[in-house]
Amino acid sequence: MTVANQITIVRILLIPIFVLFSIYYGKSVEAGVPLEWQRLVAIGVFILAACTDGIDGYVARRWNQRSRLGALLDPIADKGLLLTAIITLSLTHWTHSLPLWFAVLVIARDALILLGCGLLYYFHQNLEVRPSFSGKTTTTFQMMAVAMIMLQLPSYLVLVYVAGIFTFISGAEYLIRGISQLRHNEKTQ
Repeated sequence: MTVANQITIVRILLIPIFVLFSIYYGKSVEAGVPLEWQRLVAIGVFILAACTDGIDGYVARRWNQRSRLGALLDPIADKGLLLTAIITLSLTHWTHSLPLWFAVLVIARDALILLGCGLLYYFHQNLEVRPSFSGKTTTTFQMMAVAMIMLQLPSYLVLVYVAGIFTFISGAEYLIRGISQLRHNEKTQ
């Protein structure tokens, strides 16, 4: 196993630690005695996990450690970290939490993309997946919304709505691209 893959696995293993401290902090807020050190540990673990994303990519490129396992694990680790943070910060009782509708929207978009990829592959064994500008922008705004919640900044809702709008737009764009690709494949057969 390459060093890059080991770093990716560390990112995956950091996810439950982030969840644990986030939940404990939410419980302390709910009890009326917020234990800020738990929030700070959750933030630190999240930042460490996010940093490993860049590190494993750098190691893989720098020392030619690209692998099929890494190509599979890296997006799982990335999506796992972001989705887990969104769900956790929607369901726990921090002073400021993500609205539940936001978590549902993000999960629905990602489920739609996975379902579309599965259908395209099933029907045509041909899957052309390319990230879009709106998809990358969505991820950026989702991460910023998560950061605003973790930092407990009061103006977080504006960013949550912007992230929600981009999440919806990118989901619609991926749906349109998938339908177009499906129709194109039907015409060529």
